[in-house]
Amino acid sequence: MEKITVSDWNLADEIETREDVIGILEAALEENDIEFLLKVIGDIARSKGMAQIAQELNLNRESLYRSLSQDGNPSFSTVVKVLDNLGFQLSVRCKTEGIGMIWYDCRTPERTR
Repeated sequence: MEKITVSDWNLADEIETREDVIGILEAALEENDIEFLLKVIGDIARSKGMAQIAQELNLNRESLYRSLSQDGNPSFSTVVKVLDNLGFQLSVRCKTEGIGMIWYDCRTPERTR
């Protein structure tokens, strides 16, 4: 019987293009899981170089690693700064399905009051 070797898989090693990053971020955002999203942003940041990002943002590298881990709790400001440093920004769009907010239905251009 042939022996199977299992190795750790690291998302940061798989990121090669801007389109990779966009696809990964969009998929993570669709999960509505903040811990997962933070881990993905951390993986993307590691693919560029966490030390470089920390230096450019004048942040402590170890703190940045911790805050962008799955158990991290970074400020929204930190998340936005890291995404900006990577060349991305957050945007908001209506969900394609489901119920909109009570005061505004994303499926119509008018308020629903």
